[in-house]
Amino acid sequence: MASMLSTKKRKQSLKELKTLGQQLLSSRAHVNNLPILITFVSPASPPQHLLESLLSLQSFFTPVLPQLPPASSSKKNRVNDESKKENSEFIYKTWLRSKFDELIRSLIHVLFSPQSEDTLREVVLDTLMEFVKLGNNGRFHSAIYHKLLQTIVHSADSVDSVTDLLASKYFKYIDVRYFTYISLEKLAATLDVKDISDDKAMSANGNDESNPTASIELRILKIHHIISNIPSQEGNNEKSEHEMWSGSGFSSKEGSGLLKTEDKKLKSDKNNNNVLSADTIVRKMKLKFTKAWIAFLRLPLPIDIYKEVLVIMHHAVIPFLSNPLMLCDFLTRSYDIGGVVSVMALSSLFILMTQHGLEYPNFYEKLYALLVPSIFMAKHRAKFLQVIQNAK
Repeated sequence: MASMLSTKKRKQSLKELKTLGQQLLSSRAHVNNLPILITFVSPASPPQHLLESLLSLQSFFTPVLPQLPPASSSKKNRVNDESKKENSEFIYKTWLRSKFDELIRSLIHVLFSPQSEDTLREVVLDTLMEFVKLGNNGRFHSAIYHKLLQTIVHSADSVDSVTDLLASKYFKYIDVRYFTYISLEKLAATLDVKDISDDKAMSANGNDESNPTASIELRILKIHHIISNIPSQEGNNEKSEHEMWSGSGFSSKEGSGLLKTEDKKLKSDKNNNNVLSADTIVRKMKLKFTKAWIAFLRLPLPIDIYKEVLVIMHHAVIPFLSNPLMLCDFLTRSYDIGGVVSVMALSSLFILMTQHGLEYPNFYEKLYALLVPSIFMAKHRAKFLQVIQNAK
């Protein structure tokens, strides 16, 4: 079947592709055009052919998506409900679901392919985000969005251009930020000691000998690039700050292990109040912001990222945490390192002590121990001297 599709793909002209799309949209009798059109969603396809196919595919899938079985339950349904095997409509919709999932995989492949031009990437990202918006029966399709972020983090190449495009076009929507935090927490949690061990094992086998932790460091850099590009909640009482990408707001029916029970309450909140209150939005966002950042800070951060985080911690992280004292271990460890890292951790640690009740008996002893001539040449000496002044 694959070879037949490949042969057809080589023979299709742009005009014939358009005809295939029109036939697909006009009658179920032409549904076999669907897999042919999907084969053109490939980095190897001429851009005009890819876009023509994509136009037809998006037009076809958008109205039928609410009727399709969830990807996570399709297999279970086939196994547990024998009667559905003989139900031609169910078989048809299950097949459509598999084709839709194939299309999503193809779109992600094109999005991250080095062969793709920036203009094509933007069209593909917009298509994916439309499916995120509409593809889950009117709710935010967190599974597709998580797959997108997962591919960014685990890609072996630099994909900052995709991250920057995503941030510039979609991070202004509060529900996109919300689900970004949920995915980042999950992704950070998967980068544990096992990943480092696996990287070292690769080095022992002769792979990447120069830097056994290159793989996990690259993933950490990508998580940092995403999380540092999410706009802060400053000014969150403004209406524009609460603009939603999906009509369902924070609600997502997809399981994927991404949503907790408390998040499901948001659907009823929205139905009862029509619009989530500003206080509810702030509270929910703070919780997800906190979980994402704490998961990220548990990673073995490269020294340059470590320093960047310490520099912005006091103004870009602490004010938006649900409980700033959760940073206690990270900041005290940083302060105990000594030297410039201690200086960089000072402001945030001092905020925890003076504004959030942190008790750290050795703080002043270590503070004054930093008073050596070299500290006055340090890049962050102004902040250090300010803390010294305030600590008197």
